[in-house]
Amino acid sequence: MRRLLLLRHASTAATRSFAFPADESLDERGRAAATELLGLLPANGEVVSSPAARCLQTAGAAGITPALEPALRECDFGSWTGRTLAELNAAEPDAVAAWMSEPTARAHGGETQAEFVERVAHWLDVQATLEGRMLAITHGGVVKAALVHALGAPLEAFWRIDVAPLALTELHAHDGRWTVTRVNASALVRESEVVST
Repeated sequence: MRRLLLLRHASTAATRSFAFPADESLDERGRAAATELLGLLPANGEVVSSPAARCLQTAGAAGITPALEPALRECDFGSWTGRTLAELNAAEPDAVAAWMSEPTARAHGGETQAEFVERVAHWLDVQATLEGRMLAITHGGVVKAALVHALGAPLEAFWRIDVAPLALTELHAHDGRWTVTRVNASALVRESEVVST
């Protein structure tokens, strides 16, 4: 069985302003919250992280040294990187609406939603063939893409999933198929206190 724990990084200025993130650092509250993870995350098994600064800083604050996994990086938002959703809705409302409703739209020049979910799905399919426990420190979008794929849900379901900073999502793979065990759970609960199947 493969037990996969997906942890969204702690908060950043972009998280708080609903901006399409660049490679920004954790904000002060995010650093403090990530430090509270010391001793709470699993001590055994593999640990990997998106190469983004906010993920590596989350790992460091929690006392974890992960291996880098490029497949866990956030969606490439192209020309929208660093801009807020409110700003884009005011400047490019049709482009934003198309991007959120059409999985193959590429209004910003970066990855389409379909390409992004496919990238995460490919990584998840490989993980389903492996054994043991893995903690992956990543982004809200990656967690949402993983859930869409694990559930076999339509791409439209992506926008109906919320993933908070420092939330854990747990997936188990049996015979190459995923089961969703928990979603958006507080990581600030000792792992030994969580009952999983």
